[in-house]
Formats: sequence, C-alpha cells, structure tokens
Amino acid sequence: MSEQMSVSRATFDEVMVPNYNPAAIIPVRGKGARVWDQEGKEFVDFAGGIAVNVLGHCHPALVGALKEQGEKLWHLSNVMTNEPALRLAKKLTDATFAERIYFANSGAEANEAAFKLARRYALDHFGEGKDQIISFNKSFHGRTFFTVTVGGQAAYSDGFGPKPGAIDHLDFNDLAGLEALISDKTCAVIMEPMQGEGGIIPAEQAFIEGVRALCDKHNALLVFDEVQTGMGRSGHLYAYQKYGVTPDILTSAKSLGGGFPIGAMLTTAKIAASLKVGTHGSTYGGNPLACAVAEAVLDVVNTPEVLSGVKQREAWFREHLEAINAKYNVFKEVRGMGMLLGAVLNDQYQGRARDFLTAAVDQQLMVLVAGMDVVRFAPSLVISEEDIKEGMARFERAVAKVVGA
Repeated sequence: MSEQMSVSRATFDEVMVPNYNPAAIIPVRGKGARVWDQEGKEFVDFAGGIAVNVLGHCHPALVGALKEQGEKLWHLSNVMTNEPALRLAKKLTDATFAERIYFANSGAEANEAAFKLARRYALDHFGEGKDQIISFNKSFHGRTFFTVTVGGQAAYSDGFGPKPGAIDHLDFNDLAGLEALISDKTCAVIMEPMQGEGGIIPAEQAFIEGVRALCDKHNALLVFDEVQTGMGRSGHLYAYQKYGVTPDILTSAKSLGGGFPIGAMLTTAKIAASLKVGTHGSTYGGNPLACAVAEAVLDVVNTPEVLSGVKQREAWFREHLEAINAKYNVFKEVRGMGMLLGAVLNDQYQGRARDFLTAAVDQQLMVLVAGMDVVRFAPSLVISEEDIKEGMARFERAVAKVVGA
C-alpha cells in the first residue's frame, strides 16, 4: 500500500470548491457516540452527521454487513437486480404502507424521483394541466434544481437562472391557506412531518390530517419527505406512523444507510406504475454495498428495544436542556420528537445559534444548527446515558461561555 499523504484543514482551501466552510478539526476515527480528530482529541457527537449516523460510528452490525458484502459484489448497475436490494425493498414494504420501492443515492435524489413520479402520475390519470406542486415555506428537500426550487427557502434556489414552474409555497401548519391554494390542478402536496432545516417544527396533528383530506378531495398525491424524520428518529420507524396519517409517497435517506449513502422512495403499486421502464433511473441506485448496510440498519432500528429507547433518550435530553436553561435562561422552548430536537433561542440570543455551535466545538462537543435561532441535536438512537450526560456537561460549558457566565 502506498504511503498516506499528510493533509490538513489548509489543504481544503487549496483543493476543494469553496461551497463549504468546514471546522478547523478533521475527525479521523469514530466509535459509538465518540469521535477523535487528527490530534487525538475526543469529541461527543450530538450531530450524527446531520441526522445520518443513526447507530453511531462503526456499529458492529453495519461494519459486518459492509465487510461481508464487500467480499461478494460491489456494483452491477440496474441492467440487473441484486439480492441486498431485493431484501431491503421487501423489508421496507413489510414494515410500511409501501408496496413498491425506488432506490437512489441521497435524499435529494429520492425527492427528485418523488416529484417526477407525482407529475407523471397526474399526467397519466388526469391529463395535462394538473401539474401544480404545493410546498411550504422554510421546507428543505435537497439541492438539485428541482428539489431546491420545491424547497421553501428561496436563498438556496436564487441565482441559477429560470426555475422550474408550477411550484407554490405557503406557511407550514396553515391549513386555511392550503385550502385556499389547492385545487384540481394540484398534482401533489409535499411536506416534512417535522421541518428539519427550517427549525425543527413539527406538523400539528390537525394540520397533517387536514392536508391528507384536502389531497383526497382534489386527487392530489401527498408526499412525505422523511429524509430527516425517518428510520426511527421519532420513536417510530417513520413519523407518519406516529401521526397515523399515511402518505401516497414517502422519501427516506440520511439514517437509512447509517452513514453509507443511500436514498429510497416508497409508494404504492398503483402510483409506481407511472414510472415505467425508461422514465427515470440512477446508475448507483440499489447498489449492493449500500443496500446491504441499509438492511443491517433496518434490522437493528426496527425493533421494540431501539424504538422505545428513543423515547427514553428524548426524555434525558429534555431534562438536561431544561436544567441548563434554568441556570442560563437562553432557550424559549425545546421542540421536536425523539432524537431530532431543537433548542430554540430566546429573544436575547436570536440569530446566535452558530455561536453556540462554535462554543460547543471548543468544548469538544458536536452539535448542529437549524437556521439562525435553533441549536439542533440529532445523535445516535442508541447513544448511552453516560455519553448524553458527558455531552450535556460539555454543552453547559459552551452555553456558559456564550452568555459570559
């Protein structure tokens, strides 16, 4: 094996496109909820690779699946199918409302497929003119030009030329607004059961039920983007199960692969029929390595022990955050569900979420933000109580530093 080249954070600025601005530290190893950087400094991980590392780092079941499949078959293309993809698809259909699965590489690709399917299904069944897609302000659905335009944050889609048309936005949880906007020209309503990037904002029960009813009334498909909320984060395998409202199409990624890139679109046989041979595709979609790892993730996560454990961990997180807030008075509320939580900064600290993130890194803790006003936590679903206590002790020190205590 050739000798490994020495690299540093400065190397990033020399060789990488500058659309990211990564931290000064470079992690090199992880185990469970702990990560070590090049200098051997140990961090507690409350970020989970942005809601990806659902079982932490280097979980033995995932490492085993990857090694085993790595000795068998890496890639075929979709000219042929493969066993891991078929097993994973069967397990996903057994565990959800879905009857058909489409595999991709990411959440954006899964959403791209969902939006194309919704448009094609409407054309097949209702003819031209039924093409409106309704989405919500502050939503996030990926960075392809179609998905970023459907997403409700214009700053991400502006500046790239003419945008795809027949896409409209309104405020989340505004049922009256949706009732006024939706019509028989609407082909789909797309929503996150809980907005992630938009600030960890759960859908209200009456709203999500009302959206389902309006879609039924106007023959529009209801699409749930569960890229962040899926794969156990809510304490259910998918958040739609928590709400008791079933979508027509569901997208999954992030935690689905536990760190290995994979996305999936789940739907019914009737709707899936509109993506007939040649209408859509992906070179790597359904890759045997990715599907073998995702199957191992699903086998571990979709168990009563792990899913009920999510609710216990949510309670621990909330207790610690309430104790920190009682001392420092920085949060207006803690919202979210399961292991996807947002601590919303109060008026005094509005716009300063990144200051808390930076201070946390200084205390060797990895957290996230969701916009300018929310500190976001998306750790492993199996993080230990000890790691939560240690991480929260570090977070308290970070909060104290920001407030100058």
